Amino acid sequence: MTSKQSIATIKALLAEPVAQAVLTELALDDRSGVQKLLVQYAKRQAKLVAQQAAFEERRQMELALWPDYPLVAGIDEVGRGPLAGPVVTAAVILPHDFDLWQVNDSKQLSFKLKQTLYRQIMDCAISVSIGIADSQRIDIENIYHATELAMGEAVAGLDKRPDYLLVDAMTVPTDIPQEKLIKGDARSVSIASASIVAKVIRDQLMINYDQQYPGYDFANNMGYGTAKHLAGLAELGVTPIHRRSFSPVQNAL
Repeated sequence: MTSKQSIATIKALLAEPVAQAVLTELALDDRSGVQKLLVQYAKRQAKLVAQQAAFEERRQMELALWPDYPLVAGIDEVGRGPLAGPVVTAAVILPHDFDLWQVNDSKQLSFKLKQTLYRQIMDCAISVSIGIADSQRIDIENIYHATELAMGEAVAGLDKRPDYLLVDAMTVPTDIPQEKLIKGDARSVSIASASIVAKVIRDQLMINYDQQYPGYDFANNMGYGTAKHLAGLAELGVTPIHRRSFSPVQNAL
């Protein structure tokens, strides 16, 4: 009988979804430890159901477009706010059977989960492309326009020309039909996928820059103006990846 198993064995059993018959049997076990595990299991399953329902909600934009626009690309950017490093944009075209329900706004995900989802998105996507606006382009064009240009390059770099674009809060300079969505990475699974791809790539770039330009804590602050970063600016000065048009960097020049 399942009810006679050890608490540790039952805990391991409930780490994964189980049949209702097993839950019914465990409910008859009067040990408090077993009942506590059942409560925890029920909460996890309810959370999972809610997450999967939210994922289906984030697919509604694509589901509405796919009959008329089979290749929908989600576009997002990462890195407009930092004082150093590039803006990284990504364009992602997903297959219609895409089912990675954990894909969400990258800001809502742990570092480890972003890494896992990045690999899975890259494996299953129809096409993925990135665009980069480095600090020099940002200083010349301004941050907003440099981001638009990088988004356009990401779209142009796709293996297949998309029929429609879903863009997070910006306009891509292209003749492809598009829709600008405020907080799009929480409303479209394609944009959310693009946000994960852009975030993972940019984080790795900043980790690499941390080795090239030590003293600014880039591996931890990703170029944002943290206390350690500002202290590095004051002590070591400005690097080639700093955005000279941003006021804290101007003050350090």
